[in-house]
Amino acid sequence: MLQPQPTISAQECARGIRFLMIDAAAATAIGALNSGVVLLALALHLGASTVEIGLLAAIPLLTQVLQAPTVKLVERWRRRKLISVMGVFTARLALPIYAAVPFIPDPRLAAAVLLAAALLHYGLNAASACSWNSWIRDLIPPDRLGHFSSRRGVYGTIVSAGATVAAAVALGWAQGSHAVGNLIFSGLYVAGFVFGLISTVALAQVPEPVMTAESVSAPLHRLLLEPLRQPNFRKLLRYVASWQFAVNLATPFFTVYFVRALGFSLSFVLALTVISQLANVAVVRQWGRISDRFANKSTLAVATPLYILCVAAMAFASDVPADGGRAAYLILLHVLMGASGAGVGLAAGNMVMKLSPAGAATSFMATNALVSALAAGSAPIVGGWAADFFARRRLELSLNWFSPSGVEQLLGITFSHWEFFFLLSALLGLYSLHRLSTVDEPGAVERREVVQHIFTSARRTLRNASSVAGLRLAVSFPGGELVKLRERAPLLLEDIYEDEKHVSPAPPPIAAMHALLDSAFNAPANDGSFDELLKRLDRAA
Repeated sequence: MLQPQPTISAQECARGIRFLMIDAAAATAIGALNSGVVLLALALHLGASTVEIGLLAAIPLLTQVLQAPTVKLVERWRRRKLISVMGVFTARLALPIYAAVPFIPDPRLAAAVLLAAALLHYGLNAASACSWNSWIRDLIPPDRLGHFSSRRGVYGTIVSAGATVAAAVALGWAQGSHAVGNLIFSGLYVAGFVFGLISTVALAQVPEPVMTAESVSAPLHRLLLEPLRQPNFRKLLRYVASWQFAVNLATPFFTVYFVRALGFSLSFVLALTVISQLANVAVVRQWGRISDRFANKSTLAVATPLYILCVAAMAFASDVPADGGRAAYLILLHVLMGASGAGVGLAAGNMVMKLSPAGAATSFMATNALVSALAAGSAPIVGGWAADFFARRRLELSLNWFSPSGVEQLLGITFSHWEFFFLLSALLGLYSLHRLSTVDEPGAVERREVVQHIFTSARRTLRNASSVAGLRLAVSFPGGELVKLRERAPLLLEDIYEDEKHVSPAPPPIAAMHALLDSAFNAPANDGSFDELLKRLDRAA
């Protein structure tokens, strides 16, 4: 079953695609039920320390570097299906371990087992991804690859939505009591293991074509080091590394902050994650258009500071009065972070491809991925230590008015623990903007031009929200724009009209139209009587 096939018929390929859709649905369910916020929620349920949560958040990122040595394994063994199926099956054996963790009485031992299970789960998943990508690219015809990816994405999105809702409801129940929470978390990971078995069985049914004859290529380390010899690409990597470090220094701890400091439920935190993802999906196409029009660096110059501003604003969430107002504040921040994060991810990826030489994009993207994984993975580890460091320190800024009647405080600001930590992350984000300014990209424009375009597009969108939007657009005469154009140069319509009126004598109605247009395009004549009338009105006023 796991042997490569020298030939694969169209029927076998179609059957394999159907099983890949089942694999996509089941694998996405595992991600929704067992990863991200749910995994961090389990750590909080166990009473894990901030340092342990930082390590847990770093594992999915740092394990991505395992894809590099897997390339050599695939080239030597040439059994991609076997590597993928055995890899994901072994990785999913960590799910029953997750399910048993809540019943370990010693909190420190439970946290250690949780970290070991996460290392097994994410490490083998990352290693399997390399062989899976090569296998699927050879199986799916190039003219059907886009359709396959879109269908797989749709299946995954539908299942992810349902699984996320189920996880949110379950997390709400888990906060009833510690004993009930143990059962809820264990049940989530048992369900994830069942989906894992379904995914593995489906993946094993997909045929694998025999790998093509091995060609002589440069050593892997040389391919990964080659991009570092390009000065401009090194500048881009410095931006990517500093940005990934700054963002992942704080964002993995948002869940801890919302639950432990602000007192929100885990269900609400999961809902914030969904809101952020929806905002990301809703604007990614618009960011693509902006990137095509103004270049990727210009897009990053707008999206990056917006995200940084949201991280800094998170430090003031505890100052918002009332739980309802605080919840609305967090929802707004997650909408903005989801939208700006889409712009950063899209433009940064496009910029990597754009700055890669022709025929060498793969090695440049691989180097970028490794640098990003190392920077992003090390940030939560440092962040866990830093959060504990700032927990015992506080910064107070006070503005007082002293008078004979006493002392009155005009302004008082206190930063402690998480607030201090989020502001530090935002400051490091500002450094990433400095690194971005050193990158050279042809066609980049000033940030204000991109912002003006976004505001103009948003204004048009708001106008079109009316049920009769077309009517307003039809009667909206661009007088101001015509005046500005007249100050600079003749309009295109004016040039056409000047050429048109010399072609042949016009009938009376068209001649009248020419006269009207002449009066519109020519500078107005001096009208002394009208000017005198205006002066008299001014004196009378």
